[in-house]
This record gives sequence, C-alpha cells and structure tokens, in this order.
Amino acid sequence: MNTKILKTLEYDAVKAQVKPFLATVAGEKELLNLSPTADAQLMQQWLAETADAARVLRWEGGISIPKLADVKPHMKRLRIDAALSGTELAQVGRVLFTTGQIRSFFENLVADRGEALPALAVYYNKLVLLPELTRRVNVAIDGDGRLNDEASSELHRIRQAITGTENAIRQKMQDYTRGKTAQYLSDPIVTIRNERYVLPVKATYRQKFGGVVHDQSQTGQTLYIEPADVVDMNNRLREYYLKERQEEERVLIELSAKLAPEADNIENNAQVLGHLDFLNAKARYAVAIKAIEPEFSAENHVRLLKARHPLLDPDKVVPNDITIGEDYSAIIVTGPNTGGKTITLKTLGLLQIMAQSGFFIPVAEYSSVGIFKEIFADIGDEQSIEQSLSTFSAHMVNIIDILSKMDKDSLVLFDELGAGTDPQEGAALAMAILDAVGETGAYSVATTHYPELKVYGYNRADTTNASMEFDVDSLQPTYKFLIGVPGRSNALEIAKRLGLSDTIINSASSLTSEDSQELNDMIADLVARRNAVLTQQVELTQKVVENRQLKNDYEAKLEAIDKQRAKTVEDAKKEANHIVADARRKTDKIISDLHKMARDGATIKENKLMDAKGALNAMHEEPSVTNNRILRKAKKAKKAPLSVGDTVLVREYGQQGTIVRQLKDNKFEVQMGILKMVLAGEKIEKQDKAPTNDPKPRQHKRRKTSNVNTNKATNRAEASAKLDLRGVRYEPAMAELDRFIDQALLNNLSSVEIIHGKGTGAIRKGVQEYLRSHRQIESFKFTGPDQGATYVQFN
Repeated sequence: MNTKILKTLEYDAVKAQVKPFLATVAGEKELLNLSPTADAQLMQQWLAETADAARVLRWEGGISIPKLADVKPHMKRLRIDAALSGTELAQVGRVLFTTGQIRSFFENLVADRGEALPALAVYYNKLVLLPELTRRVNVAIDGDGRLNDEASSELHRIRQAITGTENAIRQKMQDYTRGKTAQYLSDPIVTIRNERYVLPVKATYRQKFGGVVHDQSQTGQTLYIEPADVVDMNNRLREYYLKERQEEERVLIELSAKLAPEADNIENNAQVLGHLDFLNAKARYAVAIKAIEPEFSAENHVRLLKARHPLLDPDKVVPNDITIGEDYSAIIVTGPNTGGKTITLKTLGLLQIMAQSGFFIPVAEYSSVGIFKEIFADIGDEQSIEQSLSTFSAHMVNIIDILSKMDKDSLVLFDELGAGTDPQEGAALAMAILDAVGETGAYSVATTHYPELKVYGYNRADTTNASMEFDVDSLQPTYKFLIGVPGRSNALEIAKRLGLSDTIINSASSLTSEDSQELNDMIADLVARRNAVLTQQVELTQKVVENRQLKNDYEAKLEAIDKQRAKTVEDAKKEANHIVADARRKTDKIISDLHKMARDGATIKENKLMDAKGALNAMHEEPSVTNNRILRKAKKAKKAPLSVGDTVLVREYGQQGTIVRQLKDNKFEVQMGILKMVLAGEKIEKQDKAPTNDPKPRQHKRRKTSNVNTNKATNRAEASAKLDLRGVRYEPAMAELDRFIDQALLNNLSSVEIIHGKGTGAIRKGVQEYLRSHRQIESFKFTGPDQGATYVQFN
C-alpha cells in the first residue's frame, strides 16, 4: 500500500501506541516493518492470530515474555566460528530459557482449558527445545554476563585460590596498620596501586618497610609501598588473576562452540518469540482502545458500527456508523466546517488499514471490513510552496495521480473535493471526478460544501448523501454522521442567532436562489422526519420491552395452568385405574368361581369370559403426556436451517420479517418493516408450508405389525407355559398377557414364565403392575439373565 496514505491517516501514530506493549527487539522490528496487506487470506490469518492472543490475555493475563535482545548478530558471529562475550552469551541464554518457558506455557494452557489455539499453535510448535544447552549456558553465565564459579571446575579452583591469597595479603597488611608500625603510616589503611596491595607510608620512614614503591602523593610526603614480605604473595595473586582470565576465555570459546551448531534454531526461536510478543502487544492494545475483531466481508461490504478514531480520546469522541459497498459505493458528505467530516473520512480509512494489518478496531459488534489493494486520499492543505502551486493546483496534481493508479479494488477519500476555485466550475469538476471513480468500480467518499453535489448524490446510482449534524440552537456541531441525509447550509440561521440584523438577513435570503432555498427546506424536512422516526423507534423499543414482559408473564401463568391441568388429569386417571383394579379383582373372583364350576363339570364358553375381561380392560387408561408443553417444545427443537432471504416469524413480537444478514454465534439480522434487529436463531421460526401427509397408511401399517406380533406371541403361548413378549408393543403386550393368564388358569397350570426382556423397562413394569393386582397370582419373581423374565405362581 502506498506510503502517502499511511502518513495521511497517521498509521505510524497507531504503531507508536502499540510499541509500549512490546518486550522484545524482534517484536519492535516486526511492528516497525508492519504494513497493511492486500491479501484477504493473509489478513484473516493475522486477525485470527490477534484473536488467539486476545483469548490468552483473557485467560491468563497475556503471554509473559521478558526483555529479549536481538541475537541475530550473535548467530552470524557463531556461524564464522567467533566466540561470544559473556554479555552476548547471557542474552542467548535468556532466549533459550524463554523458549522452554513459552512452549511449556502454551502446552499446559491448551491442556487445562481444553480449547485449541490454532492460529498460535503454528508458531509455538516451531519452538525448538534445547534443554541441555539451555542448562549449560544458564549455569555458566549469570544475567549480567559474568561467568559463574560453576562454569568449570578449574575456574572454581582458581577463584578459591584467589580468595585465599587475597585474605592472606589483607591479614598481613592489616598487621602493619596495628601496633608499633602504625606510627609510620600516613593513614592506618590498606589500599591498591597498580593492582597490588600497598600501604600509605610517610616518606621519612621509607627504609622501615623496604619493598617496592608504586606511587606517591602530590606533595611527596606519602609513598605507597608494597612491603617486601608481601611481594611474593602479590606476585602469586597476579598469576592467579591471569589464570582466571585465561580460563574464562576458554569457557567462553567452549560455550560458543556448543551453540554454533544450533545457531539456526536459536535464531528461529528468537524470531518466533518476537512474533508472539508482537501478537501479545496487539491484544493488549485492543483492550486499551476497547477494540474488537471485525468480521471479514468477502463481498467487500464495509460496515463500521459505532466507529471511533483510535487516536482520539475515547471518552470524548462521538461514535458513528459508517457503511459502504452493500447498497452504495459512493458517499457525498456535506455539512458545516469543524463538524467532523474530515475525521469521519480518516476514521473510515484508518480502521480499514488497521484491519488489513491484523489489528482489532474500535467498533461495535457485528461490524465488518472488506479488503482493498490501495486506499488513496486527498485530505488537508495540499499547498506546495516549493513547486509554486496554489492549494487548488496541488489538489489537482494529487487527484490526477490517484485517478491514474486506482482500480476496482481501491477506496478513494476526497476532502473538500473541487474547493479552491470558482464554485460553479469546482462543483462540475467534482462531479466529473466522482463519475470517473465510479466507472472503475472503486469506492469513494467525498466531503464538499457545494449544493450541486447534494443533488448529484440523490440522482446518481450507487451513490448516497450523508452529512454531519449541526445543532442550530446551540450553534455547535454534534459530530453525528447521518447516512442518507444531505447537510444543509446554516449560515443565515447562525448569523441571525449571533445578532446580525433582520434587514441584512432578509436581503441575503432574497439574493439566495430559489432552488437553494428549496433544497435547504427539503433537507430540513428530511432531518425533521429522521428525528421523528428515531423518536418513534425509541417509543417502539420501549413498547417492545413492555410487551415482552407481558408475554413472559402470560407464558409463565399459562405454563402453570397447563401443569395444574395435567396434574388433575393424571390424578383422575389414577383414580379411575384404582376403580378398574377393584372391578378386576371382583371379576377375577367371579372367573375363579366359574373355573371351579368348569372343573366340576359345568359347561362355560371361553369366548364369553374373554369378552367380559376385555370390556373391563378397556376401562383402563394410561397417563397421558400429550398436554406436556415441555415435550412439545422439545419436538420443535429440530427446525429447518435458517438462511438469508428466509421469511421468519419473530415470536417475541408476533411479526413476520426477512433475514437480511447472517451473523456469527447463530444470530441473524432481521428486517421487520422499517426496523432491523439482531436476533438469536432460537427466537425466530422459519415460515414454511406444513407437509400434507395422510396418516392412515401409517396407522394401518402399525396395526398390521401389532397383529403379527400378537399372533406370534399367541402361538408361542399355546405351545408352552411360557409367554414371550419381546418385540411386542405395550398395549398389545398387556392384552396378550391378560389372555395368557386366563388361558393358564383355564388349563389349571400352577405356574408360568413370562419373558419380557430388559429393554426400556416399560413391558416389565406393565407386567409387574398387572400381576400385583391379580388375585389369582400367589407370587412372582424376576428370573433369567439380567432379570429379563418373570416366574409366576398361581393360588
């Protein structure tokens, strides 16, 4: 993207706000080199990375990366077999240690949360762990680059010898500062000259000490003497210092040699850590400016809701909705000076550029951005003293350059298009320029004061008017951006309120063209209508809230009534079942007596017994759940999928609408008359014609199946003292059970076995209830595998 637009829209100022959140030099370099991309896939990848970093910030407070130096030059030196200094090795050691910490942090985070971070996983999985090398470097070198005693056993031994020798020298020298010899010293102290321990001796007593004179005072009255009996010890200490230096150099060379084979991995690790630091800074910046991730529109529909300029005070800036690309590709913005037109232009351009750089932007939820290969702008005072060009000429030079470079994938921003020359010619030129932009398919937004462009915006296809609202009563701009409403000239009203005489005002009005007056009257009417609609919308919203509350209260009361009704019906059916059970016991007594009569030789028709028993069984009713509202709601849970263009019923309002936009999180934007509302998918219902199916064939099929199963069970019952009810539906099974028990009693069987299986337990429970209420049953118990059968003993 051209550098001029980045400068015009203050892109570097946004970067400057991000920089304090960085901790690594690599991250700072990535921010410095960052520029907007024109690749839609790369833009979405960048936004996804920022989204994952924001998720980590929300979960754990961010990615904790310490200050890291740039180790790239160090790796270059290792590749040519050069040794690193202690400071450089300490910086490399910090990168190695941080690599392990960050890799472990992400692995533990993903495991604990149970949620993946796919955009960040690409990077932290690239980190190469070098545990042994990390331990060796960090044991040998401290944070300041000094070699620790543990760097090598030889270094440890030498430093112990240095410490012992220094202690011996100090002890010997302190003997001179006490006792009789102290009187020969200028001060009773031990000091150092030329890296050797010496005493400050009065010049007149030089012969008392012998040894070597290393220095003298400015007056010559004091000599700094190394006594003869410590010369050897100082020589020995000097040798130890030389050995220490040699051993340190050897350790540094050894460590550098160990690092050299891993130079590429270390450099890549540092780069990855820098990128993670950069993403962490993006996430922190998003929180600082209250920004969110915008949606990406493949159709290039820019929809910035409650957009704010990121460089303005968030507590003072007025948020505005800025949309382009869906219903129109050009906007003509009119309104007074200092009303916010230029800031609105810059907000649109800067937020789009930020999104194409992977930044979150300060907008409201459901905002979307497109992708532009180039964004051009002609904003501000373009007067060029160096080229001896007027403001108008400088603007024209810039616009000519824009027209030569733009294409259908461009966004062009014009501030005060056509200004600086004769108004009539300037307006004509502005319209011609906008036509040229429109012919390429590029998007354009232009601010102007020319009334002719208001008519242009009204008459041209894919073009709309907009304005910055101005409060005539307070003589102050409101900074509100109004799409679809052209701005009106307020010069006469403002002058009148400021005290200009009515004579002058009336004279000016008479000189104003009739067309201009009519245009201003039209604009005033549009503004009044808009304000009325907004007032009506506020009232409607309040009524919607009240109706929603009434609806919720009604549904709660209706559900309570349904529950009570269902409970009453259930209680009534249970009572009826008790009556039937009592009648059944009496019937069983009669049947028992009849069986006894049969055994005594009396003739009884079995079909008469079965008919009587069936009539009694028909009086039994199972508890009904057809009125259960909860189950009805569950049946409706599986609905047809919703898509753009579907006609839906908004249940809360009892109104039909049309889905105009599908949003994330199963939410949809629904158009209901003049209102657009964002609603959850579960609150709307797709309106389709109900399928017309004839239920009779299905009923016939079920009866046929039941008869087959019943006949099969009956045949099995006649063949043995067992009844197999597996695979039989509940009602036929209960009827067959009743016939089977009667048949067993008529055949004087003492016991039978009923196989019902385990299944859902419905048949087994029905069998148990039947046997418990039958007077001829002495006992029954579950048998078989998994208690899938019941053994019955008769009286």
